[in-house]
Amino acid sequence: METDPESMGQENGTDPPAEEKISLLPLLAVNFIGTLGLSIVLPFLVFLVNRLGGNAFIYGLASSMYPAFQLIGAPILGRWSDIYGRKKVLLLSQVGTLLSWLIFLGALFLPIVTLFEVDSEVLGAFTFTLPLAVLFFARAFDGLTGGNVSVANAYLADITEEKDRNRNFGKMSVSSNLGFIVGPALAGLLSVTEYGEVAPVLGAVIISFIGTALIIFYVPENRECSLERSLKESLERPFEGPADAEKIRKVFGYEIKECRTVQKMGKPSFREVLKLPDIPYMLGLYFLIFLGFNIFYTAFPLHAIAALDWGITKMGVYFTVLSALLIIVQGSILPRLSNKYSDASLIIFGSLMLGTNFLLLIPGNLFLTYLATGFFALGDGLMWPSFLSLLSKIAGRNYQGTVQGFASSFGGLASITGLILGGLLYEQLAGRAFLLAGMVIYIVFLLNFRLRRFEKELKH
Repeated sequence: METDPESMGQENGTDPPAEEKISLLPLLAVNFIGTLGLSIVLPFLVFLVNRLGGNAFIYGLASSMYPAFQLIGAPILGRWSDIYGRKKVLLLSQVGTLLSWLIFLGALFLPIVTLFEVDSEVLGAFTFTLPLAVLFFARAFDGLTGGNVSVANAYLADITEEKDRNRNFGKMSVSSNLGFIVGPALAGLLSVTEYGEVAPVLGAVIISFIGTALIIFYVPENRECSLERSLKESLERPFEGPADAEKIRKVFGYEIKECRTVQKMGKPSFREVLKLPDIPYMLGLYFLIFLGFNIFYTAFPLHAIAALDWGITKMGVYFTVLSALLIIVQGSILPRLSNKYSDASLIIFGSLMLGTNFLLLIPGNLFLTYLATGFFALGDGLMWPSFLSLLSKIAGRNYQGTVQGFASSFGGLASITGLILGGLLYEQLAGRAFLLAGMVIYIVFLLNFRLRRFEKELKH
């Protein structure tokens, strides 16, 4: 149905005029800062866990602390962002990240005191120490307040027209991958200084502090529907007499479609979310994609050490190259293809390329490992922004934050499973663990063909 965006913005107070549109730059900067803080410790985390007494299983378990507690926190934060506004929840999440890195930094100065030892055929042999326990707590605390990705995605969907969402989610992915370029490279440089592992973690603290300041001073509160604002505007709106037919058409054709009822928007339950058309299927795909990714994220550092004999510097170079290729795909190739092909088409093709990437990692050959980065970049760079774009369109504005929060929880559940499973599988199967990750993504490839029907439903 045709509507006048400017007149509607004046009538319902939700869509700002063109000159008041919120800039993406502060949001992209915050996303970059958040990813940089995470990726700066990625190259040496496996070495740190081993030094503190852990093994492959403990490394996967430590990595799973963040998504495990994000599973609890993300839906709550997503719902709060629908009620109280995106900026407040983004700030809360970023402060939690800052505190978690301070705790992580403190763990490096604790004495290595043995809490208990394990020698198992399944889990392997490891010693659980006091610094490891504090490191676990730091990652768990960060996960509990780690709704920044889902809230940022909801914020982006709020301020972006549907026709631009694929391109703007691509920009968000580019900002993330820039963080993944700078982070590992910076970690490689800082870790070879006399301060060793302390320097990169201190860098993460500083970076998180900068991210907090950016949210406070440069990220505005968007003007989309929130429970507090809608109630306030409803109470303050004067009685204007009988409405004409055109206004009634706009109210029932536009406002209710975008904002629906305030009462229902306040606290949508998980059951209500699952009743939304096509959302359960999308959440299932979200789970499978994250499962494949996180088997890789645990198994690859272990594989790089065992099969390729890499250290922190080479690990940093690999992740830097991978992220650079992702930026090329998402910054140059994706915008061009998104003008010619639908979200579903890009998701289908991307998942095929991503699954092939995992199979190339199995032999442990240096050339194939770097060849796989091209398939990874092409697959992830086309698939993931397109998937997020389609998910945001299906969710609609009313449930945007809530759906993104539940999606993050599904991703978190898959991350917990994948990260722990990746460590265990690599203990038992070595490089063949990537075969399972590839199979998961190939299943996603087959399931993605149904997304074409979802797109047709959105047009009607």
